[in-house]
Amino acid sequence: MVDRAMKDSLEPQWSRVRERLQQEMSEKAYKTWLDPLRLSEFRDGRLRLSTPTRFMRDWVAHNYLNRIQAQWARENADIRAIEIVVQPAPVNRKGPELATSPSVEAGPVPAVAYNGAAPAMPRTGPAVSRSPDRAYEDMVGNPDNRFTFESFVVGKPNEFAYAAARRIAESETPVFNPLFLYGGVGLGKTHLMHAIWHAIRARDPQRRVVYLSAETFVNRFIQALRAKTTISFKEQFRGVDVLMVDDVQFICGKEHSQEEFFHTFNALVDQNKQIVLSSDKSPQDLEGVEDRVRSRLSHGLVADIHATTYELRLGILQSKAEQAGVRIPERVMEFLAHKISTNVRELEGALNRVVAHATLVGRETTLETAQEVLHDVLRNADRRVTIEEIQLRVSQHYNIKVAEMGSPRRSRSVARPRQVAMYLSKQLTQASLPSIGRKFGNRDHTTVMHAVRKIEELRGLDQQIAQDVEMLRRMLAG
Repeated sequence: MVDRAMKDSLEPQWSRVRERLQQEMSEKAYKTWLDPLRLSEFRDGRLRLSTPTRFMRDWVAHNYLNRIQAQWARENADIRAIEIVVQPAPVNRKGPELATSPSVEAGPVPAVAYNGAAPAMPRTGPAVSRSPDRAYEDMVGNPDNRFTFESFVVGKPNEFAYAAARRIAESETPVFNPLFLYGGVGLGKTHLMHAIWHAIRARDPQRRVVYLSAETFVNRFIQALRAKTTISFKEQFRGVDVLMVDDVQFICGKEHSQEEFFHTFNALVDQNKQIVLSSDKSPQDLEGVEDRVRSRLSHGLVADIHATTYELRLGILQSKAEQAGVRIPERVMEFLAHKISTNVRELEGALNRVVAHATLVGRETTLETAQEVLHDVLRNADRRVTIEEIQLRVSQHYNIKVAEMGSPRRSRSVARPRQVAMYLSKQLTQASLPSIGRKFGNRDHTTVMHAVRKIEELRGLDQQIAQDVEMLRRMLAG
């Protein structure tokens, strides 16, 4: 605990530390990264400083912790370690900045601890937290506080999945069971999973909501087998109100884990408990899954998240910049939205690099500096095209649904665009023929070979096909 005398002594010390730090760096860098820091807690030689966002915490941890620690060492020899934590300002709490414990309202957030060694980045994703029922305290995840419905940018590629997720979060009883979200890497599946968790827990803190990755489920099942505690394992997972499993494709091919997951699934459905799952593929495209499991996964609502559009990417960039408290010229964000189209994570990473460069060197962000800082990312983006993006662009060009790329339909209006997409997938990606076939409804590699040969033949015979293919190739490649 922190007594009043300690508070009185730390606050002036912190003021002097801040003054010296401000003299060491540019005014812009100080205001952006260090001015928002607040004293949070001092206990057992460990001082906690809080930031309002995880983005700021990670940046301060990597770039300024040594300076902060050095200045505190001049002020107080009792401080042996410093932690940076995320602690959003609570809405209904008054009192001094220095608290005796972390904010309960904000939820427990993993701290970044330093003891003079080089800082280590915190693990991303859910961390172990406390549950209302102590029987669940070792299994309930604490999803990222940033990933809420309010911070999710909605656009045409994700509006259906977003609407389904909100419906689940706002319903007392299962509406779709399970809700199965799927899409490529970095398109927002995990964000929606975390948002559901936060919304349910905000509405009913006593509701037992378990969020974990499929890998964690498998690892805990293996531990239970080794420790001969499978009965306890079953009781825990089958006694929850909502079970959320991320990256369920990890269970594929793991026979015993898949068996246990299937029985857990059935037990929860029979009890009218909600299940939410995410994967990089639809249930029908998952490999190494038993038919009965595939049938169960497809039984509720399957919602896919498509590749992002330019408008959605621009909206995401604007939202991320606003959350981080930085100002980026519109021209730069439009450029990034055009050039980095693979997934949201790469887009956010590019934005972080641009912001970091501007802060460190104290120069205004321009299109030229952005191109300079991101030269390697842009080079890779220019030559890396995904099959999902090819399917999206071809579908838009021929005015068909993306889902028809993998459908059994053989009419000319669908079959020809599908062949064009297969041809471009072979030309513009490093994927093998079997891999391409799987992306088009698990078709055989000979079907892909036939499509490639057919389009090559038609390019020499049909001027319209030749123009379509060339226009799509240039659009995708550049």
